Amino acid sequence: MIIQTLVEGEGEERAVPILLRRFREVSGAFSVDFGRPIRKHRSELVNEGPLRRAVQVALRQERGCDGILVLFDADKDCPKELVLQAQAWARAEAGRTPCEIVIAHHEYEAWFLGALESLRDRRNVRPDAVSHTDPESMRGAKEKLRSSMLRSYSETLDQPALTALFDLAAAYRSCRSFRRMVHAFGRLAAAAGAELGEWPPSTWF
Repeated sequence: MIIQTLVEGEGEERAVPILLRRFREVSGAFSVDFGRPIRKHRSELVNEGPLRRAVQVALRQERGCDGILVLFDADKDCPKELVLQAQAWARAEAGRTPCEIVIAHHEYEAWFLGALESLRDRRNVRPDAVSHTDPESMRGAKEKLRSSMLRSYSETLDQPALTALFDLAAAYRSCRSFRRMVHAFGRLAAAAGAELGEWPPSTWF
């Protein structure tokens, strides 16, 4: 059972497989595997024609495709409006193959900002770093994260590393778009025939 992913950045290309494997371990959906992320420019994921073509690429992957997950940042756009439109296009193209769109609001790094205590003294995050109560309310998540570190933030190096370390439960409680990511994984895994345990875990609430 293979879930194919479409992402927008080099950091996400490295980080998303790590995040999905963490979800698999916690959920017990061990029959699910993940294809290597397919990286596209954000403009290709927010416009109908390019998004439909990207979905076709995912469907044609050699290992197969039992589900498609599309992840990109909202940036300045309204994620609620954008996700409805993008999901309609993607699902129409995917046909019977389950497809989920997740838009990180405003950036993927906001998920780290909601779980900073779990990252203290790791990857040069400050030992006194404090999570933001509403990390998705602010633009410039990368800059906010950088200010919580003892050195500059490298998206390509730190994003995957922090993805392996941050507290999933804390991010689930503080970030609506992360909750959407969690539920999207669950729907795709279930549609692919995986047997999930309690998902999301009650301890995350």
